[in-house]
Amino acid sequence: MSGPVLLFLILGLGLIAWLAGRARAVQGRRVSGSKRFSSLPGHHGWFVALWTVLPPLVFLGIWAFTSPAMVTNAVLQAPSAAQLPAPGFERAAILSEARALANGATYGAFHPLAELLSPAYAAAQARYDWIATALSILFAFAGGALAFLMVRPGFGARTRVERVIMGLLLSASLIAILTTVGIVVSLLYESIRFFHIVPIGDFLFGTHWSPQVIDARDPGANLGAVPLFWGTFFIGAIIAMAVAIPFGLMSAIYLTQYARNTTRKWMKPLLEILAGVPTVVYGYFAALTVAPAVRDFAVSVGITWASSESALAAGVVMGVMIIPFVSSMADDSLSAVPASMRDGSLAMGATPSETIRRVLVPAALPGVVGGVLLAISRAIGETMIVVMAASGVATLTANPFASATTVTKQIVDLLTGEAEFDSAKTLAAFALGLTLFIITLLLNIIALVVVKRYREAYD
Repeated sequence: MSGPVLLFLILGLGLIAWLAGRARAVQGRRVSGSKRFSSLPGHHGWFVALWTVLPPLVFLGIWAFTSPAMVTNAVLQAPSAAQLPAPGFERAAILSEARALANGATYGAFHPLAELLSPAYAAAQARYDWIATALSILFAFAGGALAFLMVRPGFGARTRVERVIMGLLLSASLIAILTTVGIVVSLLYESIRFFHIVPIGDFLFGTHWSPQVIDARDPGANLGAVPLFWGTFFIGAIIAMAVAIPFGLMSAIYLTQYARNTTRKWMKPLLEILAGVPTVVYGYFAALTVAPAVRDFAVSVGITWASSESALAAGVVMGVMIIPFVSSMADDSLSAVPASMRDGSLAMGATPSETIRRVLVPAALPGVVGGVLLAISRAIGETMIVVMAASGVATLTANPFASATTVTKQIVDLLTGEAEFDSAKTLAAFALGLTLFIITLLLNIIALVVVKRYREAYD
C-alpha cells in the first residue's frame, strides 16, 4: 500500500477512534449517574484518537529509515545479485538504478544488471510495504483498543492529552534546535578539516582568491578570503543599504504620518509584495535588465571599462528586495512612539516635518537601527541575485562599476562541478559558510538587543 493511502487510512481510523471514545464517555456519563467524569467527552475522544494514530506513525517513521536496508539485503539474496561487483561506488550506482527502475522514477538504466535486478527490488519493496501496512494497522487497533478500555469515570483524559500535545510541541522545538546544532557541527567539522590544510591566518587575512589554482606546497596562497568579505560588505551593506534605507525609511514616514487610511490600506500590502517575490526573479531582473542598463549608463558618461557584472547592478536590486524589511521595522517603530510626543511637538509650534525629523525619528531610531541590521544580515546572505548578476572574480575595489563577488557566490561555485570533496577547494566552501554564519549571527544578536531596548522604552 502506498504511503499517502496508508496515511489516509490511519487518519480515518483516528477519526473513528475519536467518535468511539467520545460516544463511550457520553454513554458512561448516563450510566454512572452521580459519578462525574474528570474530563469532557471530547477529551476522551482525543485520547483514544491519539493512541490510535501516534503508535503507527512512530512505527512508520522508524520503518522509513530501516526498510531500505532490509529491501537491499533481500535483493542481494537474489541469484542475479551474484553478478554485482565488489562493494563500492559502482555497486551502489547499480543498486540505485535498480531501485529507481523498480519505483518508476526512471525508464532506463546505464547498466544492464540494474534492469535485471529491478524486478527483485519491486518484489522486495512490495513485500515490505505490505508488512509495514499490516503492522501499522495492528498498532493502530491495539493502541485504540487499549485507550478505549481506559475510558471510564475518574480517568484524567484531559491531562493525558495535554501531556501528549506538550510532548509533540517539545519534539517540534527540539527538531528545530537539533537541526541548527547539526548545521553548526557540520560546518565546524568541515571547516576544521579545511584549516588543517590551509592556515586560518592565510584564509582570513589573505588578499588573493583563486581556488582554481592551488599550490600543493602553499595551499593558502590562493585562498585569501578578504576580497570575498569586502565584496559581500560592498554589495550587501553599502550599495544595497544606500538603496534600502532611504526608500524604506521615507516610505514608512509617508505611510505613518502623511498617508490617509485608505491610501495606507492598499499601499502597505503593495510594498510588502516585494518581500514575497522569489529571489530568482530578482536575479533575472538584475542580470537581464539592470546590469545592461548600468553598463550602458557608465559607457554614456565615459566609463568604457564598466563591467556587465558590476557590483552596482547586484547591489541596487538587492536593495530593492530588502526595502520591505527596512520599511516594516521603521513603520512599527514610528507607530510605537507615543502620540503625546508628536502632539506636544505640534503644540509647541513645530511643523509636521520638523516633528518627524527632531522628535519621531530620534525616538524611533533604536527600532529603525534594529531593522537595518536585520536587513543587512538578510542582504549579505543573499545568493540568487549575486549568483546571476555579480561576477566570479574576487577583487578589492571600491568602484561600483567594476566586477565584484561575494561569499555566497563563491560557495555556489565551489560546490558545483567535479572537484574532489576532500580537496582544499571544496572544503573552503564550508569555511566560508561558517564565517558567514558567524557574521549574520552577530548581526542578528545586535539587532535583537537594540530592538529589545526599544520595546522596553516604548511598550
